[in-house]
Amino acid sequence: MKFSTIGVVGAGTIGIGVITDLVLHGLNAVVAEISDAAQQKAKAEVLKNIRFAPMFSKTLPRMTPDDAAKRMTFTRTLKDLAGCEMVIENVPEKWEIKRPIYEQLDAIMPAGVCFGANTSCIPIARFAALTRRPAQVIGLHAMNPVHLMPTVEVIRGPQTSDDTVAKLRALFAQLGKQAILVNDSPGFVSNRISHLFMNEAAAVLQDGVSTAESIDRIFKQCFGHKMGPLETADLIGLDTVANSLDVLFDEFKDPKFRVCPLLRSLVAEGHLGRKTGRGFHTYPEA
Repeated sequence: MKFSTIGVVGAGTIGIGVITDLVLHGLNAVVAEISDAAQQKAKAEVLKNIRFAPMFSKTLPRMTPDDAAKRMTFTRTLKDLAGCEMVIENVPEKWEIKRPIYEQLDAIMPAGVCFGANTSCIPIARFAALTRRPAQVIGLHAMNPVHLMPTVEVIRGPQTSDDTVAKLRALFAQLGKQAILVNDSPGFVSNRISHLFMNEAAAVLQDGVSTAESIDRIFKQCFGHKMGPLETADLIGLDTVANSLDVLFDEFKDPKFRVCPLLRSLVAEGHLGRKTGRGFHTYPEA
């Protein structure tokens, strides 16, 4: 099947990447975002991504900012997503924010529409239980920058149907992406492992064992990672990392997921990483 219009809920960092990916590949995005400021920022960031995409990838489609702008529709109400063929939710990793969205979407969207929960750590079964369509709820953990990543971790919930998996694979085929399918569990594969790296790197920094720069250099130059754990946390957003660790701690009750005090302190001070100009590193361009 071919998709033409996808609903996007939330226009934060990951939401912006999802919108960029959709419009670059010729799909229309109807974006529900309650914050006017976030809407304006998302429009500007998507158009910037479109302009710079040829510099970062030779394989991405080319599109003018004018054409991209025509493919984006922003709204403050979920009801405007009723005509979309699939919905991808990207709001912050807080259950009290996510829960009412699924309850409302289930009442609004036609019966055949699938919901993609773009979540970092919350089990997909919890989202499915909020709806009357558990077979049509699937998880996708898209990573930043979304439009430059060729692969997505896809999480099959306990009741997710083969048809729903096939539909998401079809959408990814239009976006030039592959899916790595995993089973449902808090944090799935990627974040259950990666957040331990980031949290422990913060603890090493807190203990004065090394500088942030050297911690990241070890992972890049000794292990061959493209980014170090502290740079990765800054890119994701320290608030998002802390929220995800809180979910993992609540789900597993394992102290290894307890947020490092330094990470918690940076979030409390508003130093969230690249999006604020300062996290474990500083970013003058922000």
